Amino acid sequence: MNFKVSVQEGEKYFWCSCGLSSNPPFCDGSHKGSGMKSLMFVPEKSGEIVLCGCKHTKNPPYCDGSHNNN
Repeated sequence: MNFKVSVQEGEKYFWCSCGLSSNPPFCDGSHKGSGMKSLMFVPEKSGEIVLCGCKHTKNPPYCDGSHNNN
């Protein structure tokens, strides 16, 4: 599973790494108390990107196709 999203160059985004967010692929703070934390990233250019939804990517937060191997 992956998420195609539009992002703005230089803006901070927080990717959900725990899978508990009600606003995937972005963090909504649902991880609090779980020991997990979000991953902040800042895109180098504006446009559409594909973010990981399966949490198996080796290049977080970006989808690398790992979901195809599960």
